[in-house]
Amino acid sequence: MTFLPVQPLDPAAPQRRLAYHPARPLLRPFVPQAAAFRAGTTTPRTVLEECIATIERDEPAIAAFVAHDLKAARIAADEATGRWKAGAPLSPVDGMPVVVKDMIETAGLPTQMNNPIYAGWESRRDAAAVLALRQAGAVILGKTVTTEFAVGNSGPTRNPYDTARTSGGSSSGSAAAVGAGMASLGLGTQTHASTLRPAAYCGAYALKATHGALHAGGLAPLAPTLDHLGLIGASLEDVWAAAVTIARRAGGTPPHPGLAGTLAVPPPHRPATLVRLDTLGWDETPESSRAAFEAAIERLAATGTRILDAGNDEATAALEATLRDIGDFANDLLAWEARWPLAAYRAHGPEMVGARIQDLLARAERMDAGAYLAALDRRAALRAQVASFAGRAAGFVLLAASGPAVQDHAWTGSRNYPLPWTLVGGPAFALPVLEAEDLPLGLQIAGFADRDADACAVAAFVRDTLLPR
Repeated sequence: MTFLPVQPLDPAAPQRRLAYHPARPLLRPFVPQAAAFRAGTTTPRTVLEECIATIERDEPAIAAFVAHDLKAARIAADEATGRWKAGAPLSPVDGMPVVVKDMIETAGLPTQMNNPIYAGWESRRDAAAVLALRQAGAVILGKTVTTEFAVGNSGPTRNPYDTARTSGGSSSGSAAAVGAGMASLGLGTQTHASTLRPAAYCGAYALKATHGALHAGGLAPLAPTLDHLGLIGASLEDVWAAAVTIARRAGGTPPHPGLAGTLAVPPPHRPATLVRLDTLGWDETPESSRAAFEAAIERLAATGTRILDAGNDEATAALEATLRDIGDFANDLLAWEARWPLAAYRAHGPEMVGARIQDLLARAERMDAGAYLAALDRRAALRAQVASFAGRAAGFVLLAASGPAVQDHAWTGSRNYPLPWTLVGGPAFALPVLEAEDLPLGLQIAGFADRDADACAVAAFVRDTLLPR
Protein backbone atom coordinates (compact mmCIF):
# COMPACT_ATOMS: atom_id res chain seq x y z
CA MET A 1 0.00 0.00 0.00
CA THR A 2 1.33 3.43 -0.96
CA PHE A 3 0.46 6.58 0.98
CA LEU A 4 0.90 9.95 -0.69
CA PRO A 5 0.21 12.80 1.77
CA VAL A 6 -1.14 15.94 0.16
CA GLN A 7 1.67 18.39 -0.43
CA PRO A 8 1.76 21.94 -1.81
CA LEU A 9 1.95 22.30 -5.56
CA ASP A 10 5.44 21.47 -6.76
CA PRO A 11 6.62 24.07 -9.29
CA ALA A 12 9.11 21.54 -10.62
CA ALA A 13 6.42 18.98 -11.48
CA PRO A 14 6.05 18.04 -15.16
CA GLN A 15 3.86 20.33 -17.25
CA ARG A 16 1.59 19.49 -20.16
CA ARG A 17 -1.00 21.04 -22.44
CA LEU A 18 -3.28 18.85 -24.56
CA ALA A 19 -5.90 20.09 -27.01
CA TYR A 20 -9.37 18.89 -26.00
CA HIS A 21 -11.92 17.59 -28.47
CA PRO A 22 -15.23 16.24 -27.10
CA ALA A 23 -15.17 13.34 -29.58
CA ARG A 24 -11.64 12.31 -28.56
CA PRO A 25 -11.42 12.60 -24.76
CA LEU A 26 -8.94 10.89 -22.46
CA LEU A 27 -11.85 9.14 -20.69
CA ARG A 28 -11.88 5.40 -20.06
CA PRO A 29 -15.53 4.21 -20.02
CA PHE A 30 -16.38 0.92 -18.33
CA VAL A 31 -20.10 0.12 -18.53
CA PRO A 32 -20.21 0.58 -22.34
CA GLN A 33 -17.70 -2.30 -22.59
CA ALA A 34 -20.10 -4.87 -21.12
CA ALA A 35 -20.54 -6.71 -24.43
CA ALA A 36 -16.76 -6.99 -24.81
CA PHE A 37 -16.45 -8.33 -21.25
CA ARG A 38 -19.07 -10.97 -22.02
CA ALA A 39 -17.35 -11.89 -25.28
CA GLY A 40 -13.95 -12.03 -23.62
CA THR A 41 -12.36 -9.55 -26.04
CA THR A 42 -11.35 -7.45 -23.06
CA THR A 43 -11.57 -7.82 -19.28
CA PRO A 44 -11.88 -5.68 -16.16
CA ARG A 45 -8.25 -6.55 -15.38
CA THR A 46 -7.22 -5.16 -18.76
CA VAL A 47 -9.12 -1.94 -18.06
CA LEU A 48 -7.50 -1.67 -14.64
CA GLU A 49 -4.02 -2.16 -16.10
CA GLU A 50 -4.72 0.62 -18.60
CA CYS A 51 -5.71 2.86 -15.70
CA ILE A 52 -2.58 1.95 -13.74
CA ALA A 53 -0.35 2.62 -16.73
CA THR A 54 -1.95 6.04 -17.07
CA ILE A 55 -1.41 6.72 -13.36
CA GLU A 56 2.25 5.75 -13.59
CA ARG A 57 2.73 8.00 -16.61
CA ASP A 58 0.63 11.03 -15.68
CA GLU A 59 0.33 11.21 -11.89
CA PRO A 60 3.58 13.22 -11.50
CA ALA A 61 2.03 15.97 -13.62
CA ILE A 62 -1.57 15.76 -12.37
CA ALA A 63 -1.22 14.81 -8.67
CA ALA A 64 -4.72 13.38 -8.31
CA PHE A 65 -4.06 10.76 -5.61
CA VAL A 66 -3.61 10.77 -1.86
CA ALA A 67 -3.37 6.98 -1.45
CA HIS A 68 -3.83 3.89 -3.54
CA ASP A 69 -3.62 0.13 -3.14
CA LEU A 70 -2.80 -1.36 -6.52
CA LYS A 71 -2.28 -4.89 -5.18
CA ALA A 72 -5.79 -5.05 -3.74
CA ALA A 73 -7.19 -3.46 -6.90
CA ARG A 74 -5.61 -6.12 -9.09
CA ILE A 75 -7.00 -8.91 -6.93
CA ALA A 76 -10.49 -7.40 -7.10
CA ALA A 77 -10.22 -6.91 -10.87
CA ASP A 78 -9.21 -10.54 -11.36
CA GLU A 79 -12.21 -11.68 -9.34
CA ALA A 80 -14.49 -9.52 -11.46
CA THR A 81 -12.87 -10.86 -14.64
CA GLY A 82 -13.69 -14.39 -13.52
CA ARG A 83 -17.32 -13.50 -12.92
CA TRP A 84 -17.70 -11.89 -16.36
CA LYS A 85 -16.07 -14.94 -18.00
CA ALA A 86 -18.53 -17.16 -16.15
CA GLY A 87 -21.41 -15.03 -17.37
CA ALA A 88 -22.31 -14.02 -13.83
CA PRO A 89 -21.21 -10.44 -13.15
CA LEU A 90 -22.55 -9.01 -9.91
CA SER A 91 -23.69 -5.81 -11.63
CA PRO A 92 -22.85 -3.57 -14.60
CA VAL A 93 -20.09 -1.99 -12.47
CA ASP A 94 -18.46 -5.32 -11.56
CA GLY A 95 -14.74 -4.63 -12.01
CA MET A 96 -15.11 -0.88 -12.59
CA PRO A 97 -12.02 1.08 -11.42
CA VAL A 98 -13.27 3.65 -8.89
CA VAL A 99 -11.49 6.42 -7.02
CA VAL A 100 -12.88 8.00 -3.87
CA LYS A 101 -12.65 11.61 -2.74
CA ASP A 102 -10.67 11.95 0.46
CA MET A 103 -13.76 13.21 2.31
CA ILE A 104 -15.42 9.80 2.06
CA GLU A 105 -14.64 6.97 4.47
CA THR A 106 -12.93 3.84 3.18
CA ALA A 107 -11.91 0.83 5.22
CA GLY A 108 -8.28 0.03 4.53
CA LEU A 109 -7.36 3.42 3.07
CA PRO A 110 -6.82 6.69 4.96
CA THR A 111 -9.33 9.54 4.98
CA GLN A 112 -7.30 12.70 5.63
CA MET A 113 -9.43 15.54 4.18
CA ASN A 114 -6.41 17.62 3.15
CA ASN A 115 -5.77 18.80 6.70
CA PRO A 116 -3.07 17.79 9.20
CA ILE A 117 -5.67 17.16 11.93
CA TYR A 118 -6.57 13.93 10.11
CA ALA A 119 -3.08 12.95 8.93
CA GLY A 120 -2.95 9.17 8.82
CA TRP A 121 -6.53 8.71 10.06
CA GLU A 122 -8.21 5.56 8.85
CA SER A 123 -11.87 4.73 9.32
CA ARG A 124 -12.91 1.22 10.30
CA ARG A 125 -15.81 1.30 7.85
CA ASP A 126 -16.74 2.05 4.27
CA ALA A 127 -19.10 4.90 3.51
CA ALA A 128 -22.51 3.69 2.33
CA ALA A 129 -21.70 4.43 -1.32
CA VAL A 130 -18.28 2.75 -1.14
CA LEU A 131 -19.73 -0.35 0.51
CA ALA A 132 -22.50 -0.54 -2.09
CA LEU A 133 -20.02 -0.34 -4.94
CA ARG A 134 -17.77 -2.97 -3.38
CA GLN A 135 -20.77 -5.28 -2.96
CA ALA A 136 -21.48 -4.76 -6.65
CA GLY A 137 -17.92 -5.77 -7.56
CA ALA A 138 -16.40 -2.35 -8.22
CA VAL A 139 -12.64 -2.00 -7.73
CA ILE A 140 -11.63 0.70 -5.25
CA LEU A 141 -8.39 1.96 -6.73
CA GLY A 142 -7.51 4.72 -4.27
CA LYS A 143 -8.28 8.02 -2.57
CA THR A 144 -8.12 11.34 -4.37
CA VAL A 145 -7.24 14.89 -3.40
CA THR A 146 -9.89 17.19 -1.95
CA THR A 147 -9.72 20.82 -0.98
CA GLU A 148 -9.36 21.28 2.78
CA PHE A 149 -12.48 19.74 4.36
CA ALA A 150 -14.15 20.19 0.94
CA VAL A 151 -14.40 23.92 1.50
CA GLY A 152 -10.95 25.39 2.20
CA ASN A 153 -7.43 25.44 0.82
CA SER A 154 -6.77 23.75 -2.51
CA GLY A 155 -4.60 20.69 -2.94
CA PRO A 156 -1.90 20.15 -5.58
CA THR A 157 -4.09 18.57 -8.27
CA ARG A 158 -3.77 19.97 -11.79
CA ASN A 159 -6.02 19.90 -14.80
CA PRO A 160 -5.40 16.87 -17.05
CA TYR A 161 -5.58 19.00 -20.21
CA ASP A 162 -3.51 21.94 -19.00
CA THR A 163 -1.40 21.60 -15.87
CA ALA A 164 -1.22 25.39 -15.58
CA ARG A 165 -4.93 25.30 -14.68
CA THR A 166 -7.01 24.09 -11.76
CA SER A 167 -8.90 20.81 -11.88
CA GLY A 168 -11.68 22.51 -9.93
CA GLY A 169 -12.89 21.56 -6.50
CA SER A 170 -13.57 20.38 -4.06
CA SER A 171 -13.66 16.97 -5.79
CA SER A 172 -10.36 17.90 -7.41
CA GLY A 173 -8.59 14.58 -7.61
CA SER A 174 -11.63 12.50 -8.56
CA ALA A 175 -12.39 14.74 -11.53
CA ALA A 176 -8.77 14.88 -12.66
CA ALA A 177 -8.31 11.12 -12.32
CA VAL A 178 -11.43 10.33 -14.34
CA GLY A 179 -10.74 13.08 -16.86
CA ALA A 180 -7.21 11.76 -17.40
CA GLY A 181 -8.31 8.14 -17.86
CA MET A 182 -6.90 6.94 -14.52
CA ALA A 183 -10.29 5.57 -13.44
CA SER A 184 -13.76 5.07 -14.88
CA LEU A 185 -15.62 6.54 -11.91
CA GLY A 186 -14.85 8.94 -9.11
CA LEU A 187 -16.91 9.52 -5.99
CA GLY A 188 -17.15 13.15 -4.96
CA THR A 189 -19.33 15.44 -2.92
CA GLN A 190 -21.17 18.67 -3.70
CA THR A 191 -22.22 21.26 -1.14
CA HIS A 192 -22.11 24.22 -3.52
CA ALA A 193 -20.29 23.31 -6.77
CA SER A 194 -17.88 20.53 -5.93
CA THR A 195 -18.90 17.79 -8.38
CA LEU A 196 -20.27 19.53 -11.48
CA ARG A 197 -17.60 22.22 -11.70
CA PRO A 198 -14.50 19.96 -11.57
CA ALA A 199 -16.11 17.48 -13.95
CA ALA A 200 -16.77 20.35 -16.37
CA TYR A 201 -13.16 21.53 -16.10
CA CYS A 202 -11.68 18.06 -16.59
CA GLY A 203 -13.82 16.84 -19.48
CA ALA A 204 -15.81 14.25 -17.51
CA TYR A 205 -19.46 13.36 -17.02
CA ALA A 206 -21.09 13.96 -13.64
CA LEU A 207 -24.32 13.48 -11.75
CA LYS A 208 -25.49 15.35 -8.70
CA ALA A 209 -28.67 13.44 -7.94
CA THR A 210 -31.72 14.72 -6.09
CA HIS A 211 -30.72 15.70 -2.56
CA GLY A 212 -30.85 12.61 -0.37
CA ALA A 213 -31.42 10.16 -3.23
CA LEU A 214 -27.91 8.70 -2.73
CA HIS A 215 -26.94 7.74 0.82
CA ALA A 216 -24.56 10.26 2.39
CA GLY A 217 -23.50 8.01 5.26
CA GLY A 218 -19.73 8.10 5.69
CA LEU A 219 -19.28 11.44 3.92
CA ALA A 220 -17.60 13.92 6.24
CA PRO A 221 -20.47 16.32 6.97
CA LEU A 222 -20.38 19.97 6.09
CA ALA A 223 -23.89 21.40 5.60
CA PRO A 224 -26.56 18.69 5.92
CA THR A 225 -29.27 20.28 3.77
CA LEU A 226 -26.74 21.06 1.03
CA ASP A 227 -24.41 18.04 1.08
CA HIS A 228 -24.77 15.66 -1.87
CA LEU A 229 -22.88 12.56 -2.90
CA GLY A 230 -21.60 13.22 -6.42
CA LEU A 231 -20.50 10.88 -9.19
CA ILE A 232 -17.91 11.76 -11.84
CA GLY A 233 -17.54 9.28 -14.66
CA ALA A 234 -16.12 8.43 -18.03
CA SER A 235 -19.57 8.14 -19.62
CA LEU A 236 -23.19 8.87 -18.88
CA GLU A 237 -23.67 5.10 -18.60
CA ASP A 238 -20.96 4.89 -15.93
CA VAL A 239 -22.38 7.58 -13.66
CA TRP A 240 -25.97 6.38 -14.05
CA ALA A 241 -25.26 2.69 -13.47
CA ALA A 242 -23.15 3.55 -10.42
CA ALA A 243 -25.84 5.82 -9.01
CA VAL A 244 -28.58 3.23 -9.37
CA THR A 245 -26.27 0.55 -7.98
CA ILE A 246 -25.61 2.65 -4.87
CA ALA A 247 -29.30 3.42 -4.42
CA ARG A 248 -30.33 -0.23 -4.74
CA ARG A 249 -27.84 -1.41 -2.15
CA ALA A 250 -27.73 1.53 0.25
CA GLY A 251 -30.93 3.47 -0.42
CA GLY A 252 -31.05 7.19 0.06
CA THR A 253 -30.21 9.26 3.08
CA PRO A 254 -33.16 8.56 5.38
CA PRO A 255 -36.00 9.32 5.03
CA HIS A 256 -35.40 9.39 1.26
CA PRO A 257 -36.02 5.90 -0.17
CA GLY A 258 -33.33 6.34 -2.80
CA LEU A 259 -32.91 7.15 -6.47
CA ALA A 260 -35.25 5.12 -8.68
CA GLY A 261 -34.55 3.80 -12.15
CA THR A 262 -33.16 1.00 -14.26
CA LEU A 263 -29.45 0.23 -14.32
CA ALA A 264 -29.31 1.12 -18.00
CA VAL A 265 -29.43 4.76 -19.04
CA PRO A 266 -33.03 5.59 -19.93
CA PRO A 267 -33.65 5.83 -23.68
CA PRO A 268 -32.81 9.32 -25.00
CA HIS A 269 -35.85 11.57 -24.87
CA ARG A 270 -36.20 14.62 -27.06
CA PRO A 271 -37.80 17.23 -24.84
CA ALA A 272 -40.64 19.25 -26.26
CA THR A 273 -39.38 22.24 -24.25
CA LEU A 274 -36.21 23.14 -22.37
CA VAL A 275 -35.56 26.22 -20.27
CA ARG A 276 -32.32 28.03 -21.03
CA LEU A 277 -30.75 29.68 -17.97
CA ASP A 278 -27.83 32.09 -17.98
CA THR A 279 -27.82 32.80 -14.20
CA LEU A 280 -25.30 34.93 -12.37
CA GLY A 281 -22.54 33.06 -14.18
CA TRP A 282 -23.24 34.64 -17.58
CA ASP A 283 -21.62 37.93 -16.61
CA GLU A 284 -18.29 36.20 -15.99
CA THR A 285 -18.42 33.81 -18.97
CA PRO A 286 -15.82 34.49 -21.69
CA GLU A 287 -17.04 35.21 -25.19
CA SER A 288 -15.62 31.94 -26.56
CA SER A 289 -17.64 29.95 -24.01
CA ARG A 290 -20.76 32.01 -24.67
CA ALA A 291 -20.40 31.25 -28.37
CA ALA A 292 -20.06 27.51 -27.72
CA PHE A 293 -23.15 27.57 -25.52
CA GLU A 294 -25.17 29.55 -28.07
CA ALA A 295 -24.21 27.09 -30.78
CA ALA A 296 -25.37 24.19 -28.58
CA ILE A 297 -28.70 25.92 -27.95
CA GLU A 298 -29.16 26.42 -31.69
CA ARG A 299 -28.49 22.75 -32.41
CA LEU A 300 -30.99 21.67 -29.75
CA ALA A 301 -33.59 24.06 -31.13
CA ALA A 302 -32.97 22.65 -34.61
CA THR A 303 -34.21 19.25 -33.39
CA GLY A 304 -37.63 20.78 -32.74
CA THR A 305 -37.17 21.40 -29.03
CA ARG A 306 -38.65 24.72 -27.97
CA ILE A 307 -36.23 26.82 -25.91
CA LEU A 308 -37.70 29.10 -23.28
CA ASP A 309 -35.45 31.94 -22.16
CA ALA A 310 -35.63 35.25 -20.35
CA GLY A 311 -36.38 37.02 -23.61
CA ASN A 312 -39.43 35.00 -24.67
CA ASP A 313 -40.97 33.84 -21.38
CA GLU A 314 -41.91 35.90 -18.33
CA ALA A 315 -41.61 33.00 -15.88
CA THR A 316 -38.09 32.25 -17.11
CA ALA A 317 -37.16 35.93 -16.77
CA ALA A 318 -38.45 35.86 -13.19
CA LEU A 319 -36.45 32.72 -12.41
CA GLU A 320 -33.34 34.31 -13.92
CA ALA A 321 -33.82 37.31 -11.64
CA THR A 322 -34.04 35.01 -8.63
CA LEU A 323 -30.95 33.06 -9.64
CA ARG A 324 -28.91 36.23 -9.94
CA ASP A 325 -29.50 36.94 -6.26
CA ILE A 326 -28.75 33.64 -4.54
CA GLY A 327 -25.17 34.16 -3.41
CA ASP A 328 -25.80 35.67 0.00
CA PHE A 329 -28.42 33.24 1.21
CA ALA A 330 -26.46 30.29 -0.18
CA ASN A 331 -23.46 31.35 1.88
CA ASP A 332 -25.70 31.89 4.92
CA LEU A 333 -26.98 28.32 4.63
CA LEU A 334 -23.47 26.96 4.31
CA ALA A 335 -22.00 29.02 7.13
CA TRP A 336 -24.79 28.31 9.63
CA GLU A 337 -25.00 24.57 8.95
CA ALA A 338 -21.22 24.10 8.88
CA ARG A 339 -20.55 25.73 12.27
CA TRP A 340 -20.00 22.18 13.40
CA PRO A 341 -17.76 20.59 12.19
CA LEU A 342 -15.71 23.66 11.19
CA ALA A 343 -15.61 25.08 14.73
CA ALA A 344 -14.46 21.70 16.00
CA TYR A 345 -11.59 21.73 13.53
CA ARG A 346 -10.64 25.27 14.52
CA ALA A 347 -10.61 24.19 18.17
CA HIS A 348 -7.38 22.34 17.39
CA GLY A 349 -5.86 25.80 16.89
CA PRO A 350 -6.74 28.66 14.56
CA GLU A 351 -3.61 27.95 12.55
CA MET A 352 -4.91 24.45 11.76
CA VAL A 353 -7.58 25.68 9.32
CA GLY A 354 -7.39 27.95 6.31
CA ALA A 355 -8.79 31.40 5.60
CA ARG A 356 -11.97 30.21 3.87
CA ILE A 357 -12.96 28.23 6.96
CA GLN A 358 -12.19 31.17 9.20
CA ASP A 359 -14.38 33.39 7.00
CA LEU A 360 -17.32 30.97 7.09
CA LEU A 361 -17.15 30.75 10.88
CA ALA A 362 -17.01 34.53 11.15
CA ARG A 363 -20.09 34.75 8.93
CA ALA A 364 -21.95 32.26 11.12
CA GLU A 365 -21.03 34.24 14.23
CA ARG A 366 -22.71 37.31 12.73
CA MET A 367 -25.92 35.35 12.10
CA ASP A 368 -28.78 34.32 14.35
CA ALA A 369 -31.53 31.75 13.95
CA GLY A 370 -33.73 34.34 12.27
CA ALA A 371 -31.14 34.87 9.52
CA TYR A 372 -30.94 31.12 8.94
CA LEU A 373 -34.72 30.79 8.78
CA ALA A 374 -34.82 33.63 6.26
CA ALA A 375 -32.29 31.77 4.09
CA LEU A 376 -34.39 28.62 4.31
CA ASP A 377 -37.46 30.58 3.24
CA ARG A 378 -35.63 31.99 0.22
CA ARG A 379 -34.51 28.51 -0.81
CA ALA A 380 -38.07 27.19 -0.43
CA ALA A 381 -39.32 29.99 -2.67
CA LEU A 382 -36.68 29.15 -5.28
CA ARG A 383 -37.67 25.48 -5.21
CA ALA A 384 -41.32 26.37 -5.69
CA GLN A 385 -40.42 28.65 -8.58
CA VAL A 386 -38.48 25.84 -10.31
CA ALA A 387 -41.23 23.30 -9.61
CA SER A 388 -43.75 25.56 -11.34
CA PHE A 389 -42.08 24.72 -14.68
CA ALA A 390 -42.79 20.99 -14.32
CA GLY A 391 -45.86 21.07 -16.54
CA ARG A 392 -44.25 23.34 -19.12
CA ALA A 393 -40.74 21.97 -19.70
CA ALA A 394 -38.76 18.75 -19.43
CA GLY A 395 -35.78 20.42 -17.79
CA PHE A 396 -33.21 23.17 -17.85
CA VAL A 397 -30.04 23.73 -19.88
CA LEU A 398 -27.15 25.90 -18.72
CA LEU A 399 -23.40 25.78 -18.53
CA ALA A 400 -21.77 23.67 -15.82
CA ALA A 401 -18.99 26.19 -15.25
CA SER A 402 -18.29 29.74 -16.38
CA GLY A 403 -15.77 28.78 -19.03
CA PRO A 404 -12.77 26.47 -19.13
CA ALA A 405 -10.66 25.83 -16.04
CA VAL A 406 -9.06 28.95 -14.61
CA GLN A 407 -5.31 29.47 -14.56
CA ASP A 408 -5.06 29.57 -10.79
CA HIS A 409 -4.23 26.56 -8.64
CA ALA A 410 -5.20 28.33 -5.43
CA TRP A 411 -8.76 29.03 -6.66
CA THR A 412 -11.03 26.25 -7.87
CA GLY A 413 -13.23 28.56 -9.96
CA SER A 414 -16.62 30.20 -9.82
CA ARG A 415 -19.56 28.27 -8.37
CA ASN A 416 -22.24 30.39 -10.04
CA TYR A 417 -23.43 27.79 -12.55
CA PRO A 418 -23.48 24.63 -10.35
CA LEU A 419 -24.82 26.42 -7.24
CA PRO A 420 -28.46 26.87 -8.35
CA TRP A 421 -29.27 23.15 -8.54
CA THR A 422 -27.52 22.47 -5.25
CA LEU A 423 -30.06 24.85 -3.73
CA VAL A 424 -32.93 23.46 -5.79
CA GLY A 425 -31.98 19.96 -4.68
CA GLY A 426 -32.96 18.42 -8.01
CA PRO A 427 -30.81 16.29 -10.33
CA ALA A 428 -28.14 17.88 -12.50
CA PHE A 429 -25.78 16.32 -15.03
CA ALA A 430 -22.53 17.73 -16.41
CA LEU A 431 -21.84 16.67 -19.99
CA PRO A 432 -18.37 17.17 -21.56
CA VAL A 433 -19.81 17.92 -24.98
CA LEU A 434 -18.47 21.44 -25.58
CA GLU A 435 -15.05 22.96 -26.11
CA ALA A 436 -13.66 26.48 -25.74
CA GLU A 437 -10.05 27.59 -26.15
CA ASP A 438 -9.10 23.93 -26.87
CA LEU A 439 -10.26 23.05 -23.33
CA PRO A 440 -13.29 21.21 -21.92
CA LEU A 441 -16.48 23.22 -21.40
CA GLY A 442 -19.22 21.39 -19.53
CA LEU A 443 -22.91 21.65 -20.35
CA GLN A 444 -25.40 21.18 -17.51
CA ILE A 445 -28.79 19.50 -17.82
CA ALA A 446 -30.92 20.02 -14.72
CA GLY A 447 -34.23 18.50 -13.79
CA PHE A 448 -36.97 18.30 -11.20
CA ALA A 449 -36.57 16.76 -7.75
CA ASP A 450 -37.02 12.98 -7.67
CA ARG A 451 -37.28 12.83 -11.45
CA ASP A 452 -33.64 11.87 -11.95
CA ALA A 453 -34.38 9.24 -14.61
CA ASP A 454 -36.32 11.79 -16.66
CA ALA A 455 -33.39 14.20 -16.43
CA CYS A 456 -31.02 11.41 -17.48
CA ALA A 457 -33.13 10.67 -20.56
CA VAL A 458 -32.93 14.33 -21.55
CA ALA A 459 -29.17 14.35 -20.87
CA ALA A 460 -28.77 11.31 -23.13
CA PHE A 461 -30.65 13.10 -25.92
CA VAL A 462 -28.55 16.23 -25.52
CA ARG A 463 -25.34 14.20 -25.54
CA ASP A 464 -26.35 12.31 -28.66
CA THR A 465 -27.42 15.52 -30.40
CA LEU A 466 -24.26 17.47 -29.64
CA LEU A 467 -21.85 14.56 -29.74
CA PRO A 468 -23.18 11.97 -32.22
CA ARG A 469 -21.92 8.47 -31.47
